[in-house]
Amino acid sequence: MKTIKGFLKIVDSQTVIVSILSALSTYLCMALNLSADMPTGLIGVAIVFPIVFSINASYKRREESLKYFASLKANALSIYYAHRDWPPKDNTEHPERIKGLIEELLINIKRYFTAAENVGKDTKDVYKVFSDISKSHEILRNKEVPANEISRLNQYLRAMIIEFERMKNILHYRTPISLRAYSRIFLNSFPILFGPYFAHLAIKFYPAVGYIVAIIYSLVLVSLDNIQEDIENPFDEVGDDDIKLNVVDEYAAIMEDK
Repeated sequence: MKTIKGFLKIVDSQTVIVSILSALSTYLCMALNLSADMPTGLIGVAIVFPIVFSINASYKRREESLKYFASLKANALSIYYAHRDWPPKDNTEHPERIKGLIEELLINIKRYFTAAENVGKDTKDVYKVFSDISKSHEILRNKEVPANEISRLNQYLRAMIIEFERMKNILHYRTPISLRAYSRIFLNSFPILFGPYFAHLAIKFYPAVGYIVAIIYSLVLVSLDNIQEDIENPFDEVGDDDIKLNVVDEYAAIMEDK
């Protein structure tokens, strides 16, 4: 059942429209006696190979994003544990202070990556929290935490900033626009342009064969386009394979564990 639900999510109105147009093209070609045994290998070379390359590239970006986000969260927890355990005295306010900052950071990161348009203000919100975390390190310095430990904390913070910037690059620099345009145009037009081939099958075998093959071609090619579109942005939380950025409650619970 889960597999069927996942498949139905990639079948949309675009799939239905292209299937209808493909069947109509087949009918017109049969009516006008336009049939040809066209090379089906052209679809594999001109269409399937580029879209599979794009899907694979998008999947790799998603995996890299997961790695960077995991590193960011791990470094954040390391900073929290340092605030909780390193100060030799007066260790009551520090864990709560850094806990609030980490929660705010996770909220701002989610807001930035899921916004329809990632404006500069959202970036400033994220970097404001990074700045506040740096200031929190200086408070620990004043509470007699050794300088070498503060240096280590700043390394954790630096790693968090690097991972955030890497995630930003993945968000803004995706599959080449020209390749996406090429794939979208031909994925949606090939089932229609292959009307003479489907008419050839209908005349050679049986009329229903031509229509069935036309619809199958449309379903396969348009579905590939929809899959690429779903995983193109791994942060928008639209598809099942997107990264779940809403983790603030989960990590708040972890930081409550004393």
